[in-house]
Amino acid sequence: AHVDYGDRTVRDFTYDMLPREEADRRLQGRYMLINVWRPIVRVESAPFAVCDASTVHREDLFQSEVVGGLGDFKRRSLWGFNLAWTPDHRWYWAPQMEPHEVLAFKLFDSQADATQFTAHSAFADPSTPADAAPRQSVEIRTIAYMS
Repeated sequence: AHVDYGDRTVRDFTYDMLPREEADRRLQGRYMLINVWRPIVRVESAPFAVCDASTVHREDLFQSEVVGGLGDFKRRSLWGFNLAWTPDHRWYWAPQMEPHEVLAFKLFDSQADATQFTAHSAFADPSTPADAAPRQSVEIRTIAYMS
């Protein structure tokens, strides 16, 4: 299970996308990284699960680096977290999600005391039939800047 990106990568993307002065201004306020995930066709295998972020503590996370992020080895690394298991984590999933169903969740929030770090992963559901179709899905990560 992982949290795609944290503050370092959000800041890098902000400076990549915006003029320096505007990036500086936006990063002085509150900002958050939000993930929106949905299936393209009904999920029959490898369903998507999210961990209740209120049960994840900073000490449960350890940094992960995606070298050559997004398949471009000329690009700087992307930084996120992997999740170490604890029995206190609460997990949720929506079985057989349909394309009209969407999961939206917060990955990072610059407000340090806000609930954040929603870890997620696909998992092997033991009730999945042997002939189940592979999962097809899409996700979008977006940065929200509060003024």
